[in-house]
Amino acid sequence: MLLIEELRVEIEGKPILKNVNMHIPDGETHILFGPNGSGKTSLMMTLMGFSGYQVTHGKITFKGEDITHLPIFERARRGIGISFQRPPTINGLKTRAMVEICAGQRSLDIDMLSAQLNFLDFLDRDVNQNFSGGEIKRSELLQLMAQQPDLVLLDEPESGVDLESIVMLGDTINTLLGRAIKRPNQTSHKNTDNERSKSALVITHTGHILDYINADKGQVLYNGVLCCSRNAREILKWIREYGYEECVKCQM
Repeated sequence: MLLIEELRVEIEGKPILKNVNMHIPDGETHILFGPNGSGKTSLMMTLMGFSGYQVTHGKITFKGEDITHLPIFERARRGIGISFQRPPTINGLKTRAMVEICAGQRSLDIDMLSAQLNFLDFLDRDVNQNFSGGEIKRSELLQLMAQQPDLVLLDEPESGVDLESIVMLGDTINTLLGRAIKRPNQTSHKNTDNERSKSALVITHTGHILDYINADKGQVLYNGVLCCSRNAREILKWIREYGYEECVKCQM
């Protein structure tokens, strides 16, 4: 689904990402850990094609096509969707209209889908206007459910969300990805081929989202370098016990 090869990225001439290599197969969900300022969001913004993130070396391949220099809208059309940690307010654009735009030509019952997210009362308000943290996350996921991308990029989906909301968000993310819903302390099971329909890259700083979604692999980004790749829960355990710096030294 996604192949990143020796990716180097600069912002205003300052190196942010350094020789990042990543491979996300079809149907897999990967968790990206890293301290604040490590380059996690910069990687996601680069994958989506935002301006200001200058690729100076390397290649991004999506579903076999080189998309390194494609504009944002072309990447979205090809099947990449993103949920921002702090999306902007869009005055004058109703949330319902935004969801319709995301759906494109797809037939979609927006009211029914919004009801599942307890979001009906927000459809006729401007996008993110005076929304709480949890309401913003629900709005972002509603847009992704309408878009149905093949690769889902989620930037800290648990950030600013209360416990009740994070359970709902976890259920929605698993539904979006076509994966079995997992509860905290529940033994995971092997997914069938039908469940593994979409791929995802999920950024987390705290790791709390792992209590609510199934992950195939975890990776750590530290100072712009991808340091290790293994079971996401093992990585989280190391980070909690030793911190990022010691974790990276041990795992490299």
